[in-house]
Amino acid sequence: MDASHENDSIPSENNGQTSMLGSWVDVEDIEDLDLNSVKSNADSEPDPAGQVDEWLDVFGYGQLKKKVLEAGQGSPPQKGQHVVINLKTSLKNGTLVNQKTNVAFTLGDGDIIQALDLIVPFMEMGEKALIQTDATYAYGIHGSHEPEVPPNAELSLEVELLEVMDALDLELLLPTEKSALVRLKRERGNVHYQRKDYAFAVNSYTIALQITESNSNTDISPDEEKELVDEKVKCLNNMAASQLKMKHYDQALQSSISILAHQPDNVKALYRIGKVLTFQGEYSEAIQSLKRALKLEPENKTIKAELSKLVKMHLEQREDEKAVDMKLLDNPTTRNCSTQTGADMSSTGVSWKWVFAATVVVFGSIAISVFISTRK
Repeated sequence: MDASHENDSIPSENNGQTSMLGSWVDVEDIEDLDLNSVKSNADSEPDPAGQVDEWLDVFGYGQLKKKVLEAGQGSPPQKGQHVVINLKTSLKNGTLVNQKTNVAFTLGDGDIIQALDLIVPFMEMGEKALIQTDATYAYGIHGSHEPEVPPNAELSLEVELLEVMDALDLELLLPTEKSALVRLKRERGNVHYQRKDYAFAVNSYTIALQITESNSNTDISPDEEKELVDEKVKCLNNMAASQLKMKHYDQALQSSISILAHQPDNVKALYRIGKVLTFQGEYSEAIQSLKRALKLEPENKTIKAELSKLVKMHLEQREDEKAVDMKLLDNPTTRNCSTQTGADMSSTGVSWKWVFAATVVVFGSIAISVFISTRK
């Protein structure tokens, strides 16, 4: 049932999905990166011949570099903007992987390999650039089947920035357009999930959910509303699956509970609630959730196996608790000794209180006598 992640319509990686889990530690560095200062450093020593052939080393350790092949003009695109590029991908040895025109994506949404998400903000309109990246910012340790990229492969990317557009106004989207956009982001998340990049999968699902919850200035029919809710539930289910993989149990529980608000009989949500509660040691509640799921799908072997295992664990837990209780009941001497020790301590405590009080009275009397004598 762990494979019950919403895999319907999962796309191939033909739009350059990336394995970014290994570079997760770089996210804070990326956010703090001053693009203007990096560009000024790259431009500080221009080529005497007037040709731009300097490599821009983005992080300073050679894993991601960019060289301008043909200068552009205007301001570089910003995170959240929609861009269109021409893209030619090759292996380090020059073997062509693929060549595409009019590749569209939103900067910062994880729609494309991370090398492009990071480098395109350094480009100007009409600019052509060469990018060299190691596997960390490309297809990672797993490689890719489509396009065909071997594991741990370094890539060379030729990029031309064709178009930059502002982010879509979600309030103006038609319901069908909004559902299509949600589906696109969810499918990006599915690719990250398949590649075990669970943190980035959650990011894609979060973006998709934000779209479903955005206000709309257009009318929506009951069928369109149902389609949007169905997409929302799929995103929540996939997010819960990713959160479980990361052992973020509280978040996974919340995602699953949110599903039940829309679909009270969602079997996947009930199953994952049972899993989370099991991990948290709440066996009784977990059993109830799994029983409810099994009632909805009586032939589901995964739920049956999980429920059987959980019932056994719960019985063992109860037996252990009974054994501890019996041990306490069978040792009255220990309990009496503890009670007597407490009484002795209490008695000693009272005695010391009286001693302390008497001492205060004595010293107080002496002080008053001295004071009276002095007055006389």
